[in-house]
Order: sequence, then structure tokens, then C-alpha cells
Amino acid sequence: MVAVREITWEEASAHDFEHTTRQAWREAVVEIAAKAKAKLPECSSRVDSAVKIVLAGDVGVQADGTAKVVSQSNGTTTYHVVNGHCDCRDYEKAPHNFCKHRFSAAIAKRAQELIKAKLTDTSSQATAQSQPTPAQPEASIMALPEAPVSITLKASLHGHEVLVTLRGTDFASVKAQVEAASTWLQTQSGPTAETAPRCPKHGTPMKLNHGKNGSTWYSHKTADGWCKGK
Repeated sequence: MVAVREITWEEASAHDFEHTTRQAWREAVVEIAAKAKAKLPECSSRVDSAVKIVLAGDVGVQADGTAKVVSQSNGTTTYHVVNGHCDCRDYEKAPHNFCKHRFSAAIAKRAQELIKAKLTDTSSQATAQSQPTPAQPEASIMALPEAPVSITLKASLHGHEVLVTLRGTDFASVKAQVEAASTWLQTQSGPTAETAPRCPKHGTPMKLNHGKNGSTWYSHKTADGWCKGK
């Protein structure tokens, strides 16, 4: 239950995607939660629970300003926060009626506003330094990086083991991304143990190595050290 901006594969594979979206969202949530604790220290534990709910993507902010918050206890119950009122049992006994669901809705809304303000400021600075670009619809500007469905792929990329996490609003959309990512990783991963050349002395698959001067060679490790198969 989260508003998710549609992104392209090029955006998702950009090296700074995690920092500019997911990290920015987390920083905004943490910043707002810290302010809430400072103002209402007696509600610190409920603020901590609200942060977990928000970062899990279990808050749906509606167009009319209300919010739907998924229960932490069972994952199937949804609480409605309308005009600062929540229909959970804790609302009546919580200090100042600030239950964790009400905090979740407030933190999510203010985090959206904070990120939107930062993105607008960044966009204004970039526009001043370059040619004007067409304005994007407001709905596409606001993005919550936490998604309800995610799949992580483990693969070898240029000789290094990497983890690639793909996210979406439902399984079908993530499945399509997985298929595209798998094809791309296969073209980038280079020879596998089955296709790599084998050492003529030992019959062992050899690994492709890259030198600092741009040279390349194949070798494998033995008890006596590295063997280049010569």
C-alpha cells in the first residue's frame, strides 16, 4: 500500500539510484521522526513503530488527505486515519491520541512534502544551469521508493559477485523486470565455469583477469600458486 512512481530500466540501473531515491526517502522519514520525538518524548516508542510501518511501505496516503495504514500485527487489517482520528484500539489511550497509525500517516505525508521541496529546489538549480526542460506532472515527481514487491538477484558481473534488487507494485511488473535484468546480466557476466577455457595442464576452468594496463589473461589457482595454463 504505497504510491510508487513508474521508472524506466535506465533509471533503475543508474549507479546513484539508491542514493537519490531510497536513501533520500529514509533520511526524510528519520528527520521527521526525530522532530516528533523531540516534541512528544512520551510517544517515542510509538514513533519508532510508525517509522517501521512507513519504511515497510504500509502507508497509503489518499488524494483527499486521509490515509490507510496496514496493521503490524497481522498484515491484513487496515486502519483509516481521517482528520487525525484513527479507528484502532490504541487511539483512545495513546498520549494526545497519537497512536502509531496516526504517527505513520503524519510522517508519510510530511516526508512526501519534504522530498518534493528538495526535488523542486534541485530542479530549479539544474534549470538555471542548463536549458529549460518540460515540466513533469506532479504525480510523477512524488515517488515513494519503498515498494510492496521486491526480488533480489544474485549474479556475477565483470568478475564480481553482485546483488540486484528489483521493486514494483505487483509480482507481474517485477517479473518482467527480472527477465530483462537476467538477460542483461548474462550478457555482462562473461564466461561461466562451463564456457570458460580450461587449463591444458590440469583441466580446470580458468578465470579471466584484467591488468591495470588494459591487458587480460586467464589463470586458475593451484596448491603451488596461480597457473596460466602454459
